[in-house]
Amino acid sequence: MALLQYRAPVNYEDHQTAFEDFLQTFKTSPKDGLSGALSDMNIDEDDFSDEYDFMDEDDEEGNARREARSQAKVPKLKYKELLQKVADRYEEEITIDLDDLAKYDQSLEENGTPMNLVESIEANAKHYLDIFAKAIDVAMPDPTREINFKDDVLDVLMSQRTARNNALLRAAAEQTDPTIEPELFPAELTRRYTLNFKPRTRGDEPVKALAVRQVRGEHLGHLITVRGITTRVSDVKPTVEVNAYTCDRCGCEIFQPVGSKTFGPLIECPSQDCKTNQAKGQLHHSTRASKFQPFQEVKIQEMAEQVPVGHIPRMLTVLCHGALVRRINPGDVVDIAGIFLPTPYTGFKAIRAGLLTDTYLEAQHVTQHKKAYEDLAIDNRVFKRIEQYRASGHVYEYLAKSIAPEIYGHLDVKKALLLLLVGGVTKEMGDGMRIRGDINICLMGDPGVAKSQLLKYITKVAPRGVYTTGRGSSGVGLTAAVMKDPVTDEMILEGGALVLADNGICCIDEFDKMDDSDRTAIHEVMEQQTISISKAGISTTLNARTSILAAANPLYGRYNPRISPVENINLPAALLSRFDVLFLILDTPTRDTDALLARHVTYVHMNNKHPDTDGVVFTPHEVRQYVAQARTFRPIVPTAVSEYMVKAYVKMREQQSRDEKNKKQFAHTSPRTLLGILRLAQALARLRFSEEVVQDDVDEALRLIEASKESLYQDQGNYGRDMSPSSRIYNLVRGLAESGQCRPEDADEDEDEAGGMELSMRKVEERVIAKGFTRDQWQTAVMEYTNLDIWQTASNGTRLIFIVSEAADLARDAEYDME
Repeated sequence: MALLQYRAPVNYEDHQTAFEDFLQTFKTSPKDGLSGALSDMNIDEDDFSDEYDFMDEDDEEGNARREARSQAKVPKLKYKELLQKVADRYEEEITIDLDDLAKYDQSLEENGTPMNLVESIEANAKHYLDIFAKAIDVAMPDPTREINFKDDVLDVLMSQRTARNNALLRAAAEQTDPTIEPELFPAELTRRYTLNFKPRTRGDEPVKALAVRQVRGEHLGHLITVRGITTRVSDVKPTVEVNAYTCDRCGCEIFQPVGSKTFGPLIECPSQDCKTNQAKGQLHHSTRASKFQPFQEVKIQEMAEQVPVGHIPRMLTVLCHGALVRRINPGDVVDIAGIFLPTPYTGFKAIRAGLLTDTYLEAQHVTQHKKAYEDLAIDNRVFKRIEQYRASGHVYEYLAKSIAPEIYGHLDVKKALLLLLVGGVTKEMGDGMRIRGDINICLMGDPGVAKSQLLKYITKVAPRGVYTTGRGSSGVGLTAAVMKDPVTDEMILEGGALVLADNGICCIDEFDKMDDSDRTAIHEVMEQQTISISKAGISTTLNARTSILAAANPLYGRYNPRISPVENINLPAALLSRFDVLFLILDTPTRDTDALLARHVTYVHMNNKHPDTDGVVFTPHEVRQYVAQARTFRPIVPTAVSEYMVKAYVKMREQQSRDEKNKKQFAHTSPRTLLGILRLAQALARLRFSEEVVQDDVDEALRLIEASKESLYQDQGNYGRDMSPSSRIYNLVRGLAESGQCRPEDADEDEDEAGGMELSMRKVEERVIAKGFTRDQWQTAVMEYTNLDIWQTASNGTRLIFIVSEAADLARDAEYDME
């Protein structure tokens, strides 16, 4: 009895023929083309779209537009047109979308000839790259554009080699002896394109991204998708694809295709002439005739949420060739589709490794997550939803409440974090000096006020967000480390957290636990936004254009009200001055607030969502879309607003001198404080989609800076103090006056100096009511303090003027409430 014969499961010749037919005949449906071009907005069948204008019927633009619409409705030969562009040297990359091949597979199955092309490619991708390349060589059309002087030398060489191959094939077809084969150039030399597969994204079983530790031996040779964060990217180097030699005896040109990472160069000439004459001609390497392609090695690491408890993150080596180089930067979160392949150790490593082999991923397609703001495609549906709320005028409040809605309260802190996401405008001077636009914020507070949760949320929303802790980060880990590149054995710089967060946000938790030597590494980053390195023979400057969001605890764990704020904060003045806003969040027990907080926490814990609020809560994706649109504006500061800011800054300096006398100094007011107000005002103008900063933006920026000190002022000096509504309103109004806010638009500085501080009654009333007081309480307070000659109303009740007297000065300096 004969043994069963097992036939090969796949006929590769039939598959190559099917690929040739697919390249020649596959047509895209017009719906797919339009949805990709117009971001899911399809043109109606009657040709009436949102962009249609009846006034265009007579002009040439209208005719051209209608002609473009009619052409868009016609199905296109997608890959035939792409091959023509490659032949004409306009394109160098051919990406085969497996979704398209799946449609072709389905049509073959409907015709009764199923081939399962997509499954075959996914199971044996490396071999099918060669088969598909052969099919492309057969289907490649003749170029319609002649070689000219503008073309590259490689293009001229390839065209000449292709022409010689065609001539030899024609001559071989005319010969009668079939045993003589024409001496053709290898196919690798005549291809001027890079072939890649794009994995399936839709269908019954879309390809799911794997974690690095989920990649196993069963995936060898398969087309898989791996998700991770990029930790290291090497320089782009040329790697040889075909080696060319010239014989010094017979003059033959010998080509050696290189298919692996290592190869042995040829020494003796293998041509027929040298074999016949036994000449054993010596080969000389010919660099010009060889073919090289760009190569880059990328290291990706598991995401933090993919690592099990007690394990360290695993890494995977990814090799990028051809058109895929320079697509990935350090710090990017990417999905890389590629072929999982083994590579045996060679040389002395093989002696140590024994039977072990190393593995790598040969990249085929790269998908970026959390793109930079300028790379984000605006989603029209999301933007229309936000636009309808923006018309209400409350989008600033809604967006602030949408930041970490599971965390109760801290509205002013969330507003500051929203402005941190938007940022100010970075200015470049004519002489090269740079003024940063990124906003730096420090959250200083008692334990348990959800500082770390706020930082984690900002890391998720920001396109390039890096989260690190003070004790777990060294100065080198934050800036850059000098390492030896395992590929080239050169000394290279590996960027730290601040370099990975370039054009993003770096969140540093436990800021007070950092060593002083490590903390000084941040000084240059926070103001100059660069990192200067001079070590191991490398002297360079790296970009670190990042906003820094730091969270710290006071010196003794909790805030001690018996000592001054500067002693509690315990950070050097050189570092504090670089923060635009320093929030002090105290956990003071009050019955009403504690009850609301407890209800909020228990609701979130039981329902796994935040409680419903008065307004609307946007998702992180919608917040990111809005911020991306807001960052496209570059608002300017008019002259009137700049004068107002100057006066406000002078008032703040006066307030600082009074605080120093009373030992209430919170932070130093310096020119950096003025720049911080300017950045906050520009961020507020960006939120309004405005190209100009108005006075209300400056007032809100000043209010945020005052709000950062508010909890401190509430905590100090409460013993024996009158906390009636009228007194609290007076303290609020006095704080507004001293910070230079709520001033009338036409107020004059000289009048203020002579007659007292002048405020706009309408603006003050809005602020008082926004703080939770009623209109009756406001009117009562105005009457009480008018009778006490503290202030008076003027201009038919539209102005509120503080009366300058010795009693008022004493009350202000000694912090007594006059009653």
